[in-house]
Amino acid sequence: MMRRRPVRRRFSVWIWVVLGLFCIVGFTLLVVKQNQEYHDQPEHPILDRNGGSLQFTHRNLNLTKETTNANSYARQLLDQMTLAKSYIIIAKEHNNHHLAWELTSKIRSCQFLLSKAAMRADPMTQTEAEPFIKSLSTLIFKAQDAHYDIATTIMTMKSHIQALEERATAATVQSTVFGQLAAEAVPKNLHCVTVKLLTDWLMVKKLHKVTNEIKNSPRLSDNNLYHFCLFSDNLLAVSAVINSTVSNTAHPKQLVFHVVTNEPNYGAMQAWFVSNDFKGSTIEVQKVKDFTWLNASYSPVVKKLTEPDLQELYFEGSQSLLDHLRFYIPEIYPHLEKIVFLDDDVILQKDLTPLFSLDLHGNVNGAVETCLEGFHRFYKYFNFSNPVLSSKFDSQACGWAFGLNVFDLVAWRNANVTAAYHYWQEQNSDGSLWKLGILPPGLLAFYGRTEPLDRRWHLLGLGYDVNIDNRLIESVAVVHFNGNLKPWLKFGIGRYKPLWERYVNQTHPYLLDCATN
Repeated sequence: MMRRRPVRRRFSVWIWVVLGLFCIVGFTLLVVKQNQEYHDQPEHPILDRNGGSLQFTHRNLNLTKETTNANSYARQLLDQMTLAKSYIIIAKEHNNHHLAWELTSKIRSCQFLLSKAAMRADPMTQTEAEPFIKSLSTLIFKAQDAHYDIATTIMTMKSHIQALEERATAATVQSTVFGQLAAEAVPKNLHCVTVKLLTDWLMVKKLHKVTNEIKNSPRLSDNNLYHFCLFSDNLLAVSAVINSTVSNTAHPKQLVFHVVTNEPNYGAMQAWFVSNDFKGSTIEVQKVKDFTWLNASYSPVVKKLTEPDLQELYFEGSQSLLDHLRFYIPEIYPHLEKIVFLDDDVILQKDLTPLFSLDLHGNVNGAVETCLEGFHRFYKYFNFSNPVLSSKFDSQACGWAFGLNVFDLVAWRNANVTAAYHYWQEQNSDGSLWKLGILPPGLLAFYGRTEPLDRRWHLLGLGYDVNIDNRLIESVAVVHFNGNLKPWLKFGIGRYKPLWERYVNQTHPYLLDCATN
């Protein structure tokens, strides 16, 4: 039997080879095409996940450089928008509301175009910017044709700027005044105490008898004793000052306190200090109304009270005649030779009697200087462009503080400091030398007559600075709650309040009754 020879399949191998080459070429072309398409794609913003939020990073456009580049279309458009906004104000002032509306509408369209360019991260092109620039220019020329020329524009904008500055200044002054009023506002329960004490003063005749005995006491003019003076209408504040003074001295019976208040608070203060014991110290209370010599013919400050236009300049906010009495101490106490002046917002922590033996080297005023910081030098208080000041005072001179002051009244009278105070008040009748405050005229009147005291005598800032070191507070003789955050107010600084409250008689029946009712 013959074997059959297998059939040879020559063409199948070549077919597979051709197909394989075709696939390889096709795959290569596909890869090349995809790679080309990848490089032809525009660059997109990079998404950066940071804290769960998406952040866009634009690589092609620096917006800051674009808007500050004078040749960019964005900058040109922004400049025209600024000018158009000025014309909107002028158009409204001339009741041309239609033009104002047209300008406003066109500005909004320009803002949309700028936002669109910023979002896509590409500079604004001439094609898209040119129509808006032309249309906005047309409206601006239209405004100019309506007699809103450049001179009118400048004058109008200048008046608006001036008005804004005046409003800002008025708001600042108003804020200061409101802050001062809030700081000096007596809480309701203290009004209650004052009313109860005033009733006692009117009803209890024995109080008047004791008061008359104090008025005739030779202790009031005995220069062998230690004399302190306070001028205030705040009963509880004065009481805390006196209580802290007598509590920190070895010989309280040698202390004499001279208090001056106003008519409404006189009876209440007399009743309080007569009916409460302050460790045997002597306390005299007077009212400013009784100083008949302090009149308009003698004092420029009193004279201002009769001139409504100038009254605001001298007595705005917290300022009153009581504040100015410190400049008349030699006249108020003509028989005294040395006295320590205290503000009603201080608390004493140490004995102050050594102050009376300090050598003031012929100076009138002993005070702690406050020029460790630059803003407490003279140039911060005064207008030194005025030749009256610049020719007489050093603009870099060091300031000092009222609140704790030792006054040599003999040297005061010899130097006639009160006359100097009157002179500078008259020079500042228009407010051109300084604006407000008791300290500026004091700095001038006592210039060259002030002896710097050791800084451990007097620490300021407890009425506004919340970060005073406790060790510094403990080291000083007097802490001063200067500022608006007074310790008797609810919004006083909490960590300092105990320094004041420890010297308030919290167990007094009137305080307890008024606190509960």
